[in-house]
Amino acid sequence: MSDGQLPRSLVLAGAGKMGGAMLEGWLGAGLPDGAARVLDPAPSEAMAALARAGRIRLGAEAGAALPEVLVLAIKPQGLDEAAAALRANAGPQTLVVSILAGKTVADLKRALPEAQAVVRAMPNLPAAIGQGATGAYASPGTSDAQKATADRLLACNGVVEWVGDEALIDAVTALSGSGPAYVFHLVEAMAKAGEAAGLEPGLAGRLARATVTGAGALLAQSDLAAGTLRENVTSKGGTTAAALEVLMGPDGLTPLLTRAVAAAKRRAGELSG
Repeated sequence: MSDGQLPRSLVLAGAGKMGGAMLEGWLGAGLPDGAARVLDPAPSEAMAALARAGRIRLGAEAGAALPEVLVLAIKPQGLDEAAAALRANAGPQTLVVSILAGKTVADLKRALPEAQAVVRAMPNLPAAIGQGATGAYASPGTSDAQKATADRLLACNGVVEWVGDEALIDAVTALSGSGPAYVFHLVEAMAKAGEAAGLEPGLAGRLARATVTGAGALLAQSDLAAGTLRENVTSKGGTTAAALEVLMGPDGLTPLLTRAVAAAKRRAGELSG
C-alpha cells in the first residue's frame, strides 16, 4: 500500500515478547530516540537499558500530550483492568493499533471511547526475528494516512496483509497466527517418520529441521509458486512422487490442514465472542 511514515510519538502498552520485538523493529527502522513511551508494570532489563540509553521513555508522564499512535500489546484479558490508564493515551486523533487476540474493534472502542481509528493486527511468532506474517484490519474511522502509518509500523516485523472485513481476522489467526505451530509440528512428524524408517532419533530430527528451514528459505527467495517448486523437485515415478501420492491423496495433508485451520478459526470466533 502507500508509503507510510513512522510516527513522531508513540505509546506502547505492554513490552513482553511480542511488544518488545515490535519495538526493536521500530527502533531499527529509524523511530527517533525518545519518540516511544513504554507502559509496562514490570519492564524487562532490555527495556530499562533502552530507557537509560535515551532510546525510549518508561512509564506514565503527567500532562503528556496525546500520542500519534497507541499500540496495545498487553494480555487480552487485561484490557478492562488497564482501560482507565490507557484512556489518557487515546484521543479522537490517536491511531490505536491492537494485537490483542479476540478483542474486536467494538471491544476496543468500549474500553477507549474516544478512539476513532482502530487497527486490529494479528502478527505471528517469526515477527520476533523480523520474518513475521501479519494480517490487519482497519476500522471505518481510520484515515488512509493512519492506515499507512499502521502498515509502516507492522512492516518493521515482516510481511503485512490487509483484509477488508473484520471477521476475516479469525481466518488470519487460524492460518498465519497459529501457523508457525503447524510447521513446528511438521518437523516433529517428519522426524518421527524418519525414525520409523530406521534413522537414529537425533539424526532424524536434525535432517527434518534442516529440510524445513532450507525449503522455507528457498521459498522466500524464489518468485515461483509453492506448487511450481514442488513440481520442480518431483521426478515422475521417483521417490518424491511416491510420497506425494500419500500426502496429496483424499486423506492427505490438504484436507487435514483444512480441518485444522477450520477448528482454529472456530475457536478464534468463540474467543472473540
